[in-house]
Amino acid sequence: MKSVTRATPPKVPQPDEHSVLLIGDVQVDFCPGGALPVPFGDQIIPTINAAVRLFHSHKYPIVAIRDWHPVSHCSFKEQGGPWPAHCVQGSRGAQFHPDLVMPPGTTIVSKATDPKKDAYSAFDGTALAERLRELGVERLFVTGLATDYCVRQTVLDARRLGFQVVVLRDAIKGIDASPGDSSRAVADMQGAGAFITQSSTIGI
Repeated sequence: MKSVTRATPPKVPQPDEHSVLLIGDVQVDFCPGGALPVPFGDQIIPTINAAVRLFHSHKYPIVAIRDWHPVSHCSFKEQGGPWPAHCVQGSRGAQFHPDLVMPPGTTIVSKATDPKKDAYSAFDGTALAERLRELGVERLFVTGLATDYCVRQTVLDARRLGFQVVVLRDAIKGIDASPGDSSRAVADMQGAGAFITQSSTIGI
């Protein structure tokens, strides 16, 4: 009888000087009570904050992404889009959630600023890729909202651009507009070569 050799799963990469913590869209409007809330979206904030403290303690870069829509953005229902108005530039709803830790030196990247173009990915229409290259970043640790939209698209674009990606599964949360959307998004990210893991694997 032949013995069966099981492949050892690849070891989850750890944060280092070539890593960045990416925080996606943890804004008032995407949390409970906001204009377009992700169910229980605020529950991931303590885990994200723990990751922030870890990266900040090592002086590794942290990037916070935000939707920063003009008032007439094409994604709004009033303009024929699918979503209620949210994260309008300068509004309270566009602010980062007050419980989110934002240490000095955090880079803020605004996306979806073109009124005629929607953008789920943090790389779409921004200088994020160039900024990461300037910082010498090779690996992204991804957290935030929402799993099935902005997180998914950001991760897929990051992989396409050649970055290694680690998604902290307990630091993302999805909308699930259709049942199973978040699970499918996780499968898509994993299929693109992203590591999907719990925050405890990087010492949080």
